[in-house]
Amino acid sequence: MNKDLKIVCLGGGVGTANLLHGIKDYFTDINAVVSMADDGGSAGRLRRYYKIPPTGDIVNCMIALSNADKVMLDLLKFRFPGERYGPDNILPGQKIANLMFAALILNNKNVSDAIAKMKEIFKVSASIYPSTLSSVSLSAKTSTGHIVKREENIDLGNFKGKIKQLYISPKNPKVDERAIEAIRNADVIVAGPGDLYTTILPVLIIPAILDEIKKSKAKKMFVVNVANKFFETPNYSVSDFITAIKRHCGIQLFDTFLINNNTSFSIPEEFKNHYSIAPLKSDNKNSVNCVYADLVNEDFPLYHDSSKLAKTIVENI
Repeated sequence: MNKDLKIVCLGGGVGTANLLHGIKDYFTDINAVVSMADDGGSAGRLRRYYKIPPTGDIVNCMIALSNADKVMLDLLKFRFPGERYGPDNILPGQKIANLMFAALILNNKNVSDAIAKMKEIFKVSASIYPSTLSSVSLSAKTSTGHIVKREENIDLGNFKGKIKQLYISPKNPKVDERAIEAIRNADVIVAGPGDLYTTILPVLIIPAILDEIKKSKAKKMFVVNVANKFFETPNYSVSDFITAIKRHCGIQLFDTFLINNNTSFSIPEEFKNHYSIAPLKSDNKNSVNCVYADLVNEDFPLYHDSSKLAKTIVENI
């Protein structure tokens, strides 16, 4: 494979971080376009208190792509003891890297300049772009007809029924032109893994990004989650992911879906009330290529194994 192929990864959170960590060994031109809709947890507290863009997903991508030594990475990952969902104006529950990024945003008055400084600190050569330069928020309509507001409430399942439609506000937020150019020049575009409604679709439904993906001739892949959240994608099969993407994007954006077929594991006991193993059935009527492979991280089987996933992506370009 040509290591100089330009790959663009869309999403955020742990899923995109795992993906980026794996593909470092295969690509030299790596670009991440990261969701800016996060408003929960410790990063959400910083966002509200200081009126800054969310820090968490970009920081996770930084750590995944970093070439810094282990001592530095362990320090950046350190989270002060305490509740992540505590009051906005206290230190407990905060991660050092989030605090550093917040300080750089406040000092530079510009998220792009802050990202450039973070890349220097973390020794990151890949490109990381915020999906929007505007402050955005999410809402969703449920099967009961209710509207649930804020990413945190969707993420934590603070609603009744099932999610039917996701909305972003403002509807047409400002986008970094460098992110658009990266998508325009991509050889490979990968979305997922990650929470469909709070991490992946918040990037895909941004009009400028969606239009560019539609026009792209790149190889387009979607990574289906290993496990489903009960309240976000309850018992979603491959077809449910395909249908949800098409419903939100107007067309089927992706030509290849990567699906874990190692279901010999069990959900860890402490997560059994929140997650279930994603069904393998596809009932595929959408003319997409479904690639099945062992992709699970058997040490923590809610997530993909970075190396397995990267290898499978390379084998299917």
